[in-house]
Amino acid sequence: MMPAASQPAPAPGIAERLTALFWRRPGLLLALLLAPPLLWLGIVYVGSLIALLWQSFYSIDPFSGVVVREFTLKTYGELLLPQNYDIILRTVTMAAAVTLASAVLAFPIAFYAARFAKGRWKAVFYLGVMLPLWSSYLVKVYAWKLILAKEGIVTWAANGIGAGSVLDAILSIPVIGGNSLSTSFIGTFIVFVYVWLPYMILPMQASLERVPKSMLEASADLGAGGLRTLWSVTLPLALPGIIAGSIFTFSLTLGDYIIPQIIGNSANFIGMAVYSLQGTAGNIPLAAAFAVIPILIMLVYLAIARRLGAFDAL
Repeated sequence: MMPAASQPAPAPGIAERLTALFWRRPGLLLALLLAPPLLWLGIVYVGSLIALLWQSFYSIDPFSGVVVREFTLKTYGELLLPQNYDIILRTVTMAAAVTLASAVLAFPIAFYAARFAKGRWKAVFYLGVMLPLWSSYLVKVYAWKLILAKEGIVTWAANGIGAGSVLDAILSIPVIGGNSLSTSFIGTFIVFVYVWLPYMILPMQASLERVPKSMLEASADLGAGGLRTLWSVTLPLALPGIIAGSIFTFSLTLGDYIIPQIIGNSANFIGMAVYSLQGTAGNIPLAAAFAVIPILIMLVYLAIARRLGAFDAL
């Protein structure tokens, strides 16, 4: 008998052909995977920034209030007016103060979590740091408004321990004081630090965990005390985490417009100025120019940090 003719192999399907193609050309697969997020980033994020920068070179007609779509530096010149310059200076000062205070408060917490917390206690640490992030931002801010109010728990506690006069003396300080903590720059500062503190603790704790214990032991063997080891060994090695945390706290404070609207004496910050100018005032060019200021400040800050080598260990 003649053997039966062998059946031809079925043609490969689309899935098999694509699999073979991607196996032969892994770069094509990588390009297809990266294309959607890169297009989104380029069009939505970078595109919006370019549009923002472009509009900042327009101006507003002082009589009609219509945007004049002609290239000019007049709008950036308006930033140097006293009322606008004060807004920039006030915002940058507050952001720097919040960042410095957050770093000082976060370091002992992060150091304890990195060096001493083990097992269940480390889980408790993460839960305690991240729990405030799970609640509503607005709820936290309004809760602090009640806490810091003249009839709030802080004033009640200060009067209860006989420190009411001390609180009144603090609130009487020019510029930063006010009728109560909820209507003063001190209150704004407190709420900013509370809201952004977790963003400083977590990267700092991660950075401190990467500091080798052998280097701390070597420093002690060479006769360095605790403070000298902290200053000469721990802080330089933990600098990337401190810089990373400061990027969050500084940039978030620069752009926030909700906290200064609810807590404080209604003095303008950059975020509030952008919100009001593009909304009620309809001055889009000046709002765009104000919005460019935090971007430029952060670019300069990041350039300085990179030059100092703060990102080398990230």
